[in-house]
Amino acid sequence: MPRGDKDKYTDKQKRQAEHIEESYEAHGVSEKEAKRRAWATVNKISGGGKKGGSGGGKPENHEPMRRHFSNDILRR
Repeated sequence: MPRGDKDKYTDKQKRQAEHIEESYEAHGVSEKEAKRRAWATVNKISGGGKKGGSGGGKPENHEPMRRHFSNDILRR
């Protein structure tokens, strides 16, 4: 799997990244930088791509997303 390949991410993670990327672009961030920041945020929330094995692993940490969107509200 080459670097940057998103095949190992769930559909939910891909949707989150797309939504976050659109939000950054709406605030004037370049498309390339918005994509980088969006995937960094998704990785911070979920710990990366799909997790195998039994059990659920660690719960998602939504704090980075809250920070992103609370800053969004404060800028308006």
